[in-house]
Amino acid sequence: MVKVRDLGLGFNSDEIVLFKYCSGSCHRARSNYDLTLGSLLRQQLIVPGPQERILSHPCCRPTRYEAVSFMDVQNTWQTVEKLSAAECSCIG
Repeated sequence: MVKVRDLGLGFNSDEIVLFKYCSGSCHRARSNYDLTLGSLLRQQLIVPGPQERILSHPCCRPTRYEAVSFMDVQNTWQTVEKLSAAECSCIG
């Protein structure tokens, strides 16, 4: 449960909404690509640049989203599409 104004989307509302997100490990979904990339990174045969972050494992990310509706301080209903995670999966 989070305040609408804490979402960082610029809405002025005192309402609290349910924000569902994805988390967790995806180690069981690791492919040969992930295993090889991890090995090359550990051996420093691939070195990320100063602004890069290379992940050698799939990420748990939303694969389906839900819209969230709330009332702003002007008593106007607002709907934000694709805001809250409805389904998660290992991506990458």
